[in-house]
Amino acid sequence: MFLSGKYIKIFFNYIVGPLLGVWLFYSLYKQVKAQPHLQASIHLMRQTLFSVQAWKFWTVILLAFINWGLEAKKWQTLMEKLQPLSYFIAFKAVLSGVTLSLNTPNRIGEYGGRILYVKEGNRIKAISLSIAGSMSQLIITLFMGCGGLIFIISTNVSASASIIGLSFFWIKILLFISSCTVIILLLFFFRLSWLIKIIEKDPAFSRYTQYINVLEDFDVKVLLRLLTFSFLRYIVFVLQYILLLQVLNVQMLWIQGFWIITILFLVLAIVPSFAIADLGIRSKFSTELLSFYSTNTIGIIATTFGIWIINLFIPAVVGSVLIIGIRIFKEK
Repeated sequence: MFLSGKYIKIFFNYIVGPLLGVWLFYSLYKQVKAQPHLQASIHLMRQTLFSVQAWKFWTVILLAFINWGLEAKKWQTLMEKLQPLSYFIAFKAVLSGVTLSLNTPNRIGEYGGRILYVKEGNRIKAISLSIAGSMSQLIITLFMGCGGLIFIISTNVSASASIIGLSFFWIKILLFISSCTVIILLLFFFRLSWLIKIIEKDPAFSRYTQYINVLEDFDVKVLLRLLTFSFLRYIVFVLQYILLLQVLNVQMLWIQGFWIITILFLVLAIVPSFAIADLGIRSKFSTELLSFYSTNTIGIIATTFGIWIINLFIPAVVGSVLIIGIRIFKEK
């Protein structure tokens, strides 16, 4: 005998939802425990609380609120035409998205976390909007990463050197590919209607156009707002890294740190991975890139760990608590 729709919704709302939240919380705990040099990183972070540069550490904390506040505003902007959300609900949706993103390949679970706060009939359309928001962030990441690659190529004194295992020949190839990708993404971003028309011509996908037609409602002004929010978030990210590097005595010029970090974000954006392993990947690439200018390996690892804890772990813990209490489906 099959369960009725009502009982299926109760099962998801009161059993699956809470269990999912508990499992997410536990997976985050395991992720932290598996962090290499964990004790050394925690020790360095504790020292920052009592150092003369402690204000920089607390600024990094403040910037985390600004970071997710900007993302919430971007999500609110995306949802204006489909289902207007209050800023508070948009903020909760973003935090829930962070939680699910940490346990899925390339953070695709972020979409699932956000649509929990969207009406059932609008959820697939909301995923299309979320993808558009992610595209705006990717455009900024690739664009700034290209600037970082140009900086490295133009300032490096030895053409025989390598970065993250790539010779300067392949660095130039990466720059060319990234630049072309930015141009293509910008064309699609400002002409989302083209994408819809292409899909409509394919019989296999034409039935899905009803879910992405919402993208046609974006005019240039809205798209520029999305790019602006994405750029501001990006600057917040980089500033957090630079401040925490300074607090943890990773010595380098700020301009060197700025452009190396843009390359780090570029690499993290293009390397496919399970986000639950993202901390290890971040530590590996951060060490290889930043050691180009500094030998303070522990300080670099501690910085990466600190940024991950502040920007992702803590918001994900809050998001897991929110997911425990949310009703996945509305009962009728």
